[in-house]
Amino acid sequence: MLFYYPKKAAFGKVLPKSKIYEYGKPTNAIKALFVQQIDSIVWQYKLAAETVGLKETISVPEIQIFCIMLKSGEINTNVLRCIDGAIPFPIVFELHYGDRIKQVAAFKRPSEGDARKWVISDYFNGDWVFADAPRQPLPIVLNLESLYGHLMMALMDCPSRPGENLQDQVSRMLHIQNTRRELKRCETQLRKEKQFNRKVTINAKLRELKQELEGLIQ
Repeated sequence: MLFYYPKKAAFGKVLPKSKIYEYGKPTNAIKALFVQQIDSIVWQYKLAAETVGLKETISVPEIQIFCIMLKSGEINTNVLRCIDGAIPFPIVFELHYGDRIKQVAAFKRPSEGDARKWVISDYFNGDWVFADAPRQPLPIVLNLESLYGHLMMALMDCPSRPGENLQDQVSRMLHIQNTRRELKRCETQLRKEKQFNRKVTINAKLRELKQELEGLIQ
């Protein structure tokens, strides 16, 4: 799902990779990925109290929308993490490749131990859609934190539970992602396994993981 952002929030500033390097402190290997995978980075929108008329909160003072023009359809998440580490605000990335766009974001919050530092989760990926696909209006909410929650939830394939806050939903979704990866790993292992007793053990593990996944999704 793509959102329509108000014209008043348009920032449209090309962000040089050198600025990301200055504040993100990437390794040489990650710098090489920037060069290989990214054509340009545009700081496209700044969602703030003065641009969208929503109150800021301590955890979400602003939300940034970054458009990244890709050289291919792939981007290493360490590149996104470097950008997130360089910008002290929550970011939603719109990845552009050819005539398609995909939204990607990590849940980002101030550290409980040091409010100047940010904790960044694993990344959530939307689907590739055509660039001219209709965009949805921003939801009607009370503050930027609630808006951020809606933007993040649009990237999650399981709805929130009654009374579940965003941080708890993110934790559950990450658990779901990890459990799905473990399921695939076990299924691959089962296909390759020749010994009967090992197959029995792996099958038991698969049943356990499937039950765990069902409980997380419900």
